[in-house]
Amino acid sequence: MHKFTDRAVAEVFESYPPAVRKKLLYFRTLIYEVAAKNTKIGELEECLKWGEPAYIAKSGSTVRINWKPSSPEQLFIYFNCKTRLVETFKEIYGNSFCYQSNRALVFNVRDKIPLAALKHCILLSLNYHRIKHLSLLGA
Repeated sequence: MHKFTDRAVAEVFESYPPAVRKKLLYFRTLIYEVAAKNTKIGELEECLKWGEPAYIAKSGSTVRINWKPSSPEQLFIYFNCKTRLVETFKEIYGNSFCYQSNRALVFNVRDKIPLAALKHCILLSLNYHRIKHLSLLGA
């Protein structure tokens, strides 16, 4: 697991219920793995945006992950709603994911994750500034 460098981010993860924490730490690991395997992405900055763990690459658009007590069975991976990211995910992956408008992928805490598709979505987001001009973001 990638070591936390921001204590505030670590505290947010510690505040989640155990099953939620496990799944969100898995999402966090996937984000770091995708970035590490794609040298053009560069270093990620991990911080809090709106109180939620956020991952920022200079080459792309921010990815945020979160859980809300008001939706205890759901996990969210948020993308910038002013981009074409979620619109593109819908076009490519259709019903592979549940979506929240043009801003998030929504998962049930107990659901199996479509791993290859999710990694691809993360990759598109972390590379967004380089690919935003391409049809379907170059997918």
